[in-house]
Amino acid sequence: MKNLNKYGYFFIAPFWIVFLVFSIYPVALTFYYSFTNYSGTGSAVVVGLSNYKRLLTDNYFVDAFFNTWKIWGINFALQIGIALILAAIFSDMRMKMKGQAFFRAIFYLPNLITVSSVALLFGILLDWQHGSLNVVLMNLGFINDPIDWLNKPATAQISVSLILTWMWFGHSFIVIMAGISGISKDYYEAALIDGANRWQTLTKITLPLLKPILLYIMITSLIGGLQLFDLPMLLTDGIGSPDGSLNTMVLYLYNQAFKYNNYGYASAVAYGLFIITVIFSAIVFKSMYGNQRKQAGQV
Repeated sequence: MKNLNKYGYFFIAPFWIVFLVFSIYPVALTFYYSFTNYSGTGSAVVVGLSNYKRLLTDNYFVDAFFNTWKIWGINFALQIGIALILAAIFSDMRMKMKGQAFFRAIFYLPNLITVSSVALLFGILLDWQHGSLNVVLMNLGFINDPIDWLNKPATAQISVSLILTWMWFGHSFIVIMAGISGISKDYYEAALIDGANRWQTLTKITLPLLKPILLYIMITSLIGGLQLFDLPMLLTDGIGSPDGSLNTMVLYLYNQAFKYNNYGYASAVAYGLFIITVIFSAIVFKSMYGNQRKQAGQV
């Protein structure tokens, strides 16, 4: 009988061709460019580690690094806090909330809207002169003069963080609810019989058993937060105004490559961002599971 196994390679060939051309090749080429001063035209001149040395002393990149962390930090704290509170309410056996499917859809809906539409929407809402937010706050008597939300560093960063929270808390809520649904109801019934209050149930049962889910949410949110680009890009002049407060690491990378045509240095920034992401993801994983393994070893 003729051996037909070799024909299987023809079926997997399209995937591998696309993967090598559009994934592996760009990554490898970017790594090579990070050691050059390539400007997009002509030949790339190898400069060794000069781009990486510049990256370590680049004050603009350092500012972009801290801007990214500020925006993501506020967003993540609010996002995970709101998601946990809502999940605790909807999973409470005493309250027996109805209409969970409806609320899940409503909470997740902002995540389905394209970022460009979100930026346009909030650009109008937060407009200094005619924005709906200032009009409402002035009519209610909370402020006397309109606030220029997107043209002051502090309010601009907080505004972007709140917009990201609005977009993503529904996703975190659904993931946490899925994790809670996997926890045996026997634990909650036993806690209810023993007279445990809601706080004790949350801290002693729900959160410890949700640790893998929370780790997943935190690492994916961290990776996404460190890659923050589209919202600051669309809400500002494209270079992180006001006063560079919305200049994130990826926005800085984008401008180095496509505004200043410094592809070599931009490639070094890309790999610097990759290293930062790996380091902080490892720290998060270690902090959440390191103590648990140490305690298990002692037992």
